[in-house]
Amino acid sequence: MSAAPIVVTGSHRSGTTWVGRMLCASGEAAYIHEPFNPRRRPGWSGNRIPYWYLHVTEANEAFYAPVVEDVLAFRYPVRANLPDVRSLRAAAVFAADVADSIRYRLTRPRPLIKDPFALFAAEWLAARFGFAVVVTLRAPLAFTASVKRLGWDFRFRSWLAQPSLADGLLAGYRAQMRALWAGEGDIVDRAIVMYNALHEVIAGYRKRHPEWIFVRHEDLAGSPEPGFAELYDRLRLRFDERARAAVGAHSEPGVRRLIPALRHRSVRRDSRSATSAWESVLSSEEIARVRAGTATVARLFYPEAG
Repeated sequence: MSAAPIVVTGSHRSGTTWVGRMLCASGEAAYIHEPFNPRRRPGWSGNRIPYWYLHVTEANEAFYAPVVEDVLAFRYPVRANLPDVRSLRAAAVFAADVADSIRYRLTRPRPLIKDPFALFAAEWLAARFGFAVVVTLRAPLAFTASVKRLGWDFRFRSWLAQPSLADGLLAGYRAQMRALWAGEGDIVDRAIVMYNALHEVIAGYRKRHPEWIFVRHEDLAGSPEPGFAELYDRLRLRFDERARAAVGAHSEPGVRRLIPALRHRSVRRDSRSATSAWESVLSSEEIARVRAGTATVARLFYPEAG
């Protein structure tokens, strides 16, 4: 394998699926879906991920390095996944993953992990395995509206249970996380704290790793073809006619602005109008609360928002 594997990460609901799928459109990269997602069963991790946004460092890498090693070799953990094949949907996912693993082993494309939940493992992935890192960003109103619309509440148990986060990387948010975990606030309050914590970590990454790629969802959605052409070039991928056609088909005006909640994984949408879809989801009070609550962190990435 001559080129580095790729990880596309960032906060959830920031366009990682769209970006990951489009970067695989030329056929040079192999799409691997969320091995760090603890609820993806069956999946590429073999059910070894205990927390949302697992923080992986040298201190705990012995348990998780084999997961990444298997992904990079396209070794799908068949035996570990068999107990979770309990429905037609699970069987379809299992069969598709196995088929992909066989095809990838035969063709040897560049592995591309699409996984927002690998965000706190990104430095380890880059240092330990040489991953090229793409971090997607999204404005706080769009993030909060998406979380609210899908009902993706987060009560911070997974972060409080990881000492390296609660007492380390996210120590500045520990009191807020404990209060929200105990029942204070609503889904919007929790989204605000989650947004701030995730993007403060991303801001640290941007300072420490100028070689990483940071892309705002809104910029990419506003100019999909030149935006993806630049991403392809920076990642040493070939932006051919197949990739150009895929980007156009999955970003064009006229497709649905909001994807139904049951189809949240779909990447086919009007990318330009999707950037302002929050206007129909959040109340005026919630909009004001999000703007005030995220202003300091959001300004690091969206200075034009004031």
